[in-house]
Amino acid sequence: MKSFVFATGALFAIATLGACSSGPSVAETPASTLFQASWNSGQNADEPAFQAQKIDENTIAIRQSLRTSFEAPFLYLLFGGERALLIDTGVEGVDLRSEIDGLLGEWAAAHGKAVPTLVVMHSHRHRDHTGGDAQLADRPDTTIVGLELADIAAFFGIEDWPNQVGSIDLGGRKLQIVPTPGHADSHVMVFDPTTRILFSGDAIYPGRLFYQCESAATYEASINRIANYVAENQVKWLLGGHIEMSTTPGQPFPQDEKVRHGEHLLELPASIVGKIQTALKAQAGQPRVQPFEEFWLLPHPADPTGKSPPDWCLASGA
Repeated sequence: MKSFVFATGALFAIATLGACSSGPSVAETPASTLFQASWNSGQNADEPAFQAQKIDENTIAIRQSLRTSFEAPFLYLLFGGERALLIDTGVEGVDLRSEIDGLLGEWAAAHGKAVPTLVVMHSHRHRDHTGGDAQLADRPDTTIVGLELADIAAFFGIEDWPNQVGSIDLGGRKLQIVPTPGHADSHVMVFDPTTRILFSGDAIYPGRLFYQCESAATYEASINRIANYVAENQVKWLLGGHIEMSTTPGQPFPQDEKVRHGEHLLELPASIVGKIQTALKAQAGQPRVQPFEEFWLLPHPADPTGKSPPDWCLASGA
C-alpha cells in the first residue's frame, strides 16, 4: 500500500484524512459477484491469519487478517496444468508457508495430481507484498522471481519496459504480465484471459492510490495504457492488493484500523479504469490528494516534512 514512511504528523494527516477517528458511517457490504462469503475484517478476535476463497477451482484469493496487519493484503494463487503462480506474499510475521502448502495439497488431491511446482512473483516490491518471501525461499520446487525491474523483465520476457506485455504459461493457462509503473517503478498487473480478471496490485484497488509526486506522470501514463488494454482484452474485473474504502461513497477507513464494518467489495468492474483516467486528466498535471466514490488519488512528496495535503505536491521542493 504505502511506499514511504511519514513523519508522525504527516502520517496522522493521511491516516485520518477523510475519515473520523472512529471510522466512517457505513452501510452493509453488498453481495459479491465473485466470492461466496464476506471477507474477514477483524471483527472476530480469533479469526485465522489467512482467509482463502475460490473464484473457481483453479483460482484462489487469499486475504491476510487485519488482526495481523492493518495492511490486510490480498494474495492470489493460480493453478495451471503444470505449475502454480502465487502473486505476492503479504506481511511478515504469519505462517504463509503452511497456508500455501495446504492450498497446493488440497488442489493436488482434488485433481488427482502431484503437488505442482510453484512460481512466486510480486505485483511490486513493497514490504506488505513481499514479507512472506523468506518462508518460501527454501521450499522445494519453488522459484521466486526477483524484485528488481531487470529480474522481472527477464523472467517474463519483457524487452521494452513498460510498453511490452510479458507472459507466463502455467500449462494450458497463459497469463499476461502488464508493466504499470507509478506506485512503484517495477509494478506489474497480471491478466488471466480464462477468468477475464486483471490482478491490479496497488495501482488500482478500492482505496488510497499512492504514488510519489515525481511519479505522477508515470502513474497517469500507466493508467492510460491500462485503459486501452482493458478495452482490447475485454477485462471484466480488477482485483487489487487491499480494501481501504467503506461502503459509504468516498469514505476510507483510518489507515491503522484493525476492526472494520461495512467494507467496500474487493472486486472492481473494468469501468473503474476509465474513472481513474478521467480523474487524473482533470488534474491537468497538477497532482493533488482528491477523494472519489471508490478510490482516492493520493500523490505524496518523497519527504513530506513541512508539507500538508491535499496540495503538497504543488509546494516548492515536493
